[in-house]
Amino acid sequence: MSNQQAIVVDNVTKRYQLGETRHTMLREAVVGALSRLTGKARAAEEGRILWALNGVSLEVQRGEVLGLVGRNGAGKSTLLKVLSRITYPTSGHVTVHGRVGSLLEVGTGFHDELSGRENIYLNGSILGMKRQEIDREIDRIVDFADISEFLDTPIKRYSSGMRMRLGFAIAAHLSTDVLFVDEVLAVGDAGFQKKCLSSMRELGQGGRTVIFVSHNLSAIENLCSRTIWLSDGQVKEDGPTKDVLRSYLASFGAGTADLMDLTSIAERKGSGLAKLTTLQVIPPDGDKIVHSGDALTIRLSYECAKDLTNLHFGVRIHSNLGLMITEANTWATGQALPSAPAGPGQIDVQIDNLNLMPGTYYLGAWVATYNEWQDLVEHAAKLEIEASDFYGTGRGVEARFGVIFLPYRWVPRSASS
Repeated sequence: MSNQQAIVVDNVTKRYQLGETRHTMLREAVVGALSRLTGKARAAEEGRILWALNGVSLEVQRGEVLGLVGRNGAGKSTLLKVLSRITYPTSGHVTVHGRVGSLLEVGTGFHDELSGRENIYLNGSILGMKRQEIDREIDRIVDFADISEFLDTPIKRYSSGMRMRLGFAIAAHLSTDVLFVDEVLAVGDAGFQKKCLSSMRELGQGGRTVIFVSHNLSAIENLCSRTIWLSDGQVKEDGPTKDVLRSYLASFGAGTADLMDLTSIAERKGSGLAKLTTLQVIPPDGDKIVHSGDALTIRLSYECAKDLTNLHFGVRIHSNLGLMITEANTWATGQALPSAPAGPGQIDVQIDNLNLMPGTYYLGAWVATYNEWQDLVEHAAKLEIEASDFYGTGRGVEARFGVIFLPYRWVPRSASS
């Protein structure tokens, strides 16, 4: 391992055995043993093996802020747990240089009966820090986490947001060389998320190494110059963030047809009492092509498992790198469905002017009751927007002028006016 390498992962695998049989009778145990000896049970046993990681190799340089993306079950969290030594690989080798800080789950590493202050000192001592070193950092930790009023309150009385803020503040300010951050930032509000992202950027600039796992692709894009895409426990792509995110989004198989079946999409969240079934893009005047500046209707079909009240809907538009451009929702316009009976239904969002530059975009959609997601699907459908002669000059609206365009006009003024 060179002096510039903070992390080296060499052909790492992690295997889990699923559904192991527990014999309750001597006869079953004997039959099972004979089956294994004769090879008859081999196929069944192999079917119960999950390769969470399968031949993963990578290197991370000191001071690098590396993004890690992939669908649920791709192996992202398992890799961070292996790197953090929470679990060990089935085969292969991992080398991590320096002290490691991990923020993998809310409250990891906290003792519930101890206060916030005591947990700060506990975490510092685990890292091998002296009390005087922790004393120098504790005010910054408390200020960053915004928990001064509760510093001497037992952690078990903290909300999940408070625990997450304190956990990040400890990991970022105590003496660590490498920091692993999993999706936990989703717990915080927008202001705290911004503060965390700024802190991780500063850590990288200060020579500390960060591996950041998130489904927030815009955060990955803004923070990381390099990203690794994991798929089925393997490195699918490793390279510049923009290139990797473009490939990753394309893998969702979002259709470009005007009617997109959403029922087969596995990547979704929510209780499912109301479920989105189709998303339809309806260009104006029966046209098949969507142009910059067009009026546009997006129709959502849904199905309720039972009668629901105050049902809200939203449609999100993301760029081809995952940045959310805008969201149209019924909460902003105060147009929730007061009552939605069990069974199918439809709702339209009508956009007067689609002021997006030509290019590829991704549509997501959601349905929710007042305080609970019912269904959320991201990057469900591709939206291809073509250039238009919006100003009637024959020159068109071009993507090189930005992401959105504002209908405008120039008005010459005399020098004397």
